[in-house]
Amino acid sequence: MATPTRADKYDQGKVLREQASRSSHGDWSPSVNRIDPLDLLQQSDRGRLAHLVPIKYGRMVESPFTYLRGAASVMAADLAQTPISGITPMLCGDAHLCNFGVFASPERNLIFDINDFDEVYPGPWEWDVKRLAASAVLAGRSNGFPESVNQTLAVTVARGYQKAMAYFADHTTLEMWYYHIDAKYVLELFKAASSKRAHKTAREMLKKARQRTQEQTLDKLTTDQDGRLRIMSDPPLLVPFRKDVFADLLGERDVRETLESAWQDYLESLSKDRQFLLSRYRITDGALRVGGIGSVGTRCLIVLLEGQGEDDAIILQLKEAGASALEPFLPVHTYKTHAERVVTGQTMMQTVSDIFLGWHKSPVTNLDYYWRQLKDMKGSVEVEDLDKAGLETYLDLCSWALARAHARTGDAATTTGYIGKSDKFATAIAQFAIAYADQTERDHAQLEKAVQSGKITAERGI
Repeated sequence: MATPTRADKYDQGKVLREQASRSSHGDWSPSVNRIDPLDLLQQSDRGRLAHLVPIKYGRMVESPFTYLRGAASVMAADLAQTPISGITPMLCGDAHLCNFGVFASPERNLIFDINDFDEVYPGPWEWDVKRLAASAVLAGRSNGFPESVNQTLAVTVARGYQKAMAYFADHTTLEMWYYHIDAKYVLELFKAASSKRAHKTAREMLKKARQRTQEQTLDKLTTDQDGRLRIMSDPPLLVPFRKDVFADLLGERDVRETLESAWQDYLESLSKDRQFLLSRYRITDGALRVGGIGSVGTRCLIVLLEGQGEDDAIILQLKEAGASALEPFLPVHTYKTHAERVVTGQTMMQTVSDIFLGWHKSPVTNLDYYWRQLKDMKGSVEVEDLDKAGLETYLDLCSWALARAHARTGDAATTTGYIGKSDKFATAIAQFAIAYADQTERDHAQLEKAVQSGKITAERGI
């Protein structure tokens, strides 16, 4: 059988409009049998560390914008009720605009890309686009922009994605695979297409990222105790492992035995050269560390590794991996573990990935963990510092990064054929984003009432 040409795939995409028209993506209203969002959020709390869950709600209740960050499961349930195109690449699953940023490649160059893959799963590409567009509208509202501007921000997401996907459809597989957005391009784009204020914000993002080296991370998180390097204590956000704490928080009995077992299992998930590199280190300390919004309450750990001699130490992070928020609403895909799903999805979607990305499963608790470096030259833009022009430029970058990830794992030509050249899809996405932002504000208000009444406990400012 002959290999389909780009033109064939483009035509296939056009045919898919018959099962879900482009304008249908603009439709949004809560279904009659919509699951209570608070019930969904509390269902996702099962298995989390109970004493940390109030911190999650304290961060979510801050604003509708932060609420959406922690409500991936709610939006997944809502998106499951919307039309789908039938094209299924690997999804980020949580394409909120705060889940993009810069980080270091193995060559120590700064790359702009998606940086959160906890919810990664194969599914309808338009779900990621809709989540990014909805977060754009909420960001605009949070920054006090007029609603006409916020609608423009959503259109920017869809048009950027449309333009990028068409670009990848016209390039070879290898050209698409090698494509990346580096720090130089980020600065050039902000300088050419944005304001002086936004250009300054972008420079600050890159400057801070370059300063977030392993040395700085060690300075911030460790201290000298009787001549030995140890992780600092700053409860409840940073709690070093001690025998009683380890058992209470993680359900594991023996610190050393558990860490050594996890270390060996993790090493086996890596390539031989990475195993050789890490064989020069040994684990000397560890801690429970709280970060983010949606992941608060899951077991997120850091371990201190010391190498051969003084000033030779690094910190790795272990994050608990559970089922994707998308999983209940999509066809079953078999992965050996949830952590392997996260690692596989990340390496497929990102231009380059952390050299220490791997996983293990605890034989005692049966929980999955994936490993990576902590704060390795990572940086993200301060959304509240961006003016209209700056946020538009930033969203254009996010849209290109998202489209490239979908093109790598899906079919750019078919997707381009479906979207077409007109503004029908962009107009629909903007319509959806406005309506879903309204829904998110209603859901956020419901959470506020639940916190005020005491139904849900929230610890603010942590």
